[in-house]
Amino acid sequence: MVKSFLKYAACIVPLTAVFAFTNVFEGAIKGTVAPAEGANMVMAISGKDTISSPITDGTFFLAKVKPGIYAVWFKGVAPFKDTPVEGVAVVEGSTTDMGEIKLQQ
Repeated sequence: MVKSFLKYAACIVPLTAVFAFTNVFEGAIKGTVAPAEGANMVMAISGKDTISSPITDGTFFLAKVKPGIYAVWFKGVAPFKDTPVEGVAVVEGSTTDMGEIKLQQ
């Protein structure tokens, strides 16, 4: 019984440590779009990393974003155009608030 427990503990402890530290290195991006019905999707792009999320009632939240500088694209719904925002900085362990993004027609 003790050997089984030790084998179990030997496997679980390293896995727990790996998962415990993965969230420390992530951040998030949030904000709103105006008008609320002007866009339905947001994407953050940095190098090979792309994260997307739907926009609901004019608000968006991108979770599990690696630290870095991103181009954030808002997918416009006609008659509104796709809207890019360059240079959005994400810092480890915090949420970057983009505030309100005004969409162009």
